Amino acid sequence: MDDERLSNTGQVSTRSEVAALIFAIVLPTVVTLAYFVVLVGLPPAIVQAVYLVLKVVQFGFPAVWVFLIVGDKFRLTKPKPTDLAFAGAFGLLVACAMIALALLVLQPTGFLDGPSEAIQEKLRDLGIDSLVKYVTLSVFYCLAHSLMEEYYWRWFVFKRLHLRTSLANAILISSLGFMAHHVIVLAIYFGWDSLATYLLSACVAIGGAVWAWIYERSDSLYGAWLSHLLVDSGIFSLGLILAWDMLL
Repeated sequence: MDDERLSNTGQVSTRSEVAALIFAIVLPTVVTLAYFVVLVGLPPAIVQAVYLVLKVVQFGFPAVWVFLIVGDKFRLTKPKPTDLAFAGAFGLLVACAMIALALLVLQPTGFLDGPSEAIQEKLRDLGIDSLVKYVTLSVFYCLAHSLMEEYYWRWFVFKRLHLRTSLANAILISSLGFMAHHVIVLAIYFGWDSLATYLLSACVAIGGAVWAWIYERSDSLYGAWLSHLLVDSGIFSLGLILAWDMLL
């Protein structure tokens, strides 16, 4: 292992760093299980309060670990235009392909009827019952939440893994961790026995791997964030189409 890379871990032991990374990799799955499975049926106020606390812990942990425990300093790197162009092209391609597949292939067969009902039910549980509320939620997730996920999975999990292991291992582990909580979400909409759940989960892992590679190449979150933002925009655009009747 490169001495310069390991010097960025400060005085933190390997055991502590591994424990922190395991915690970070597992926590989003715990949060998703709580929100989509364990807390279902409880009053919305309780569900939202628990979810908020868990999210604060999740997104606060990397900053506490890196800046207060490890002692690293914050630095912001500007990406090259070519890196941004590639990241944007990848995100736009995925978003367009996803929407085209859903509307031109899957929807005509009735395959999306079940997921559409599940999406609408979840929106009702969240109190999202109008177009304005849906657009507000979409903007938040596409702009803010995508950035927080890139900060969490690429800046923290992938980067800290790469300080301790090879690039290939760091990409693989971080991408599988990124995929794990999406499996639960997809199973809620498509079912645990649906092949689509696992195919789409694999696509999530591939996307995570590409974003990790983009981050490694540019040493900046901008490109991965842009790409993630575009993919999320495609997801929420498709969700709007599937939930259009209930939002009008």
